[in-house]
Amino acid sequence: MIVLDYRDSRPLYQQVKDSLRRMMLTGLLEPDEKLPSVRSLATQLAINPNTIQRAYESLETEGYVYSIPGKGSFAAPRTGVDEERRDRLLGQFDSLTAELLYLGVTRDRLIARIREKGGEVQ
Repeated sequence: MIVLDYRDSRPLYQQVKDSLRRMMLTGLLEPDEKLPSVRSLATQLAINPNTIQRAYESLETEGYVYSIPGKGSFAAPRTGVDEERRDRLLGQFDSLTAELLYLGVTRDRLIARIREKGGEVQ
């Protein structure tokens, strides 16, 4: 389910995109499952269809969605996720980790946080 927060500093298309991506990564949207049409999702969320279209296009560029003309947009299989995005996120992770260490967050606290958020790390 997509919930928009009008107090969030992120643009609405980004919130839609992040929600859909999270739904795909958590299994709420299965690979090859059809996404709601642009119009129906825009109506459901009471926002402009161009906002939904922008979110879908951005997800397609990142490899999370594929489109079939005349049929709609579908969740891409996880193997189709863009490796470039993974590398970009790891780069951000490296930068954030370095800054957190500089600010005094301990290595153990960072490892505990990773374990808490993503499962056990060996």
